[in-house]
Amino acid sequence: QVQLVEFGGGSVESGGSLRLSCAASGFTFNDPCMGWFRQVPGKAREAVVVSYTRSGVPDYADFAKGRFTFIGDDTKGMSLQMNDLRPEDSALYYCAARRTRGLWCRRNENQFHYWGQGTQVTAST
Repeated sequence: QVQLVEFGGGSVESGGSLRLSCAASGFTFNDPCMGWFRQVPGKAREAVVVSYTRSGVPDYADFAKGRFTFIGDDTKGMSLQMNDLRPEDSALYYCAARRTRGLWCRRNENQFHYWGQGTQVTAST
């Protein structure tokens, strides 16, 4: 059973930076597909970025391009460097992983089977 634990959420002023980390354990194969998702109360959860943690090219949502960076660490997990944070980035951020490596790693949350508990990110004006 894969377990995921997020670290690094917090509050920053608009324009600030945060780095989220997701520590993974229990993978039985290398180079898993993992991703970051976020959710605001009352809205659907949305994908931020997904990638294979060793060999992949990260697939970013449009709002994340140029500001967020996916950093993979194979079966140990991943990090998300977030720069130039805006109030609209405030959300509960989740780490997720697929239970098989598969041939594709895409921003579809239905493909992800394991989830962390979430960490809150707040960017204020």
